[in-house]
Amino acid sequence: MAWIIAKKLDMTRVLKEDKFIPVTLLEVPQLRVVGLKTLEKDGYSALVIGVLKKDEKAELGKDKQALPKENFSTLKEFRIQEVDLEKYKIGDALTLDILEGIETVTLQGVSKGKGFTGAMKRHNFHGWPASHGSKFHRALGSIGNRKPTRTHKGKKMHGHHGCLTVSLKKVPVEIINKDMSVIGVRGGVPGGRNSEVYITL
Repeated sequence: MAWIIAKKLDMTRVLKEDKFIPVTLLEVPQLRVVGLKTLEKDGYSALVIGVLKKDEKAELGKDKQALPKENFSTLKEFRIQEVDLEKYKIGDALTLDILEGIETVTLQGVSKGKGFTGAMKRHNFHGWPASHGSKFHRALGSIGNRKPTRTHKGKKMHGHHGCLTVSLKKVPVEIINKDMSVIGVRGGVPGGRNSEVYITL
C-alpha cells in the first residue's frame, strides 16, 4: 500500500515505444508518520502523515510518544486496514520505495478555481446561433416549466466554477526518480503548480 503527499511541479512528455506520452511531474517531500489511529482507541484505523518543514528534524517530542506537529507544514490522514497499521510506527520515513512494482495509482487534488462563470464555460454548453437575427448567443435557454413554476434541483446553470476535489483512478506511473524524489504520472493532474496531490492505491 502507498500513501504519499506530493507537490505538483509541471507537465512534460516522455518517449515510450515511439510515442510521446504527456506526463505530470510530482515532487515528493520528506514524509514522516506523525500519528497512528486505531480502531480500539479512535473508532477507525488511519495513518497520519506529515510533510516535514525544511531545517526541521523528525525527533520525538518531550513526551516521547509523538512528533511535534509544529515541525510539519501539512498533516493528512489516510484510512488503512488495522492489519496494515501494525507495519508502521511513529517517526518512520515514507520514501518512493513504497511505489516499487506499482503500475497505477489513485490521485486526489483540488481543481483550479475559475470564479463565477456562465453556463457555457461551466458546463460546456453549445450556445445559441451566433449569426444575425439571434438575440441570445451565450444564454442557457429555458430553466424551468410552466408547472411547477420553479427551477428543478440540479439544473445546470451559471455559478461557481472549479475549486472541487477531484479523484483520478488507475493513473499509470511512468517515471520514478528516487534521486530527485520525483515521480511522473500519465496525463494531467487536478490543481495548479505547487498544489498538493494525495497519492493512494
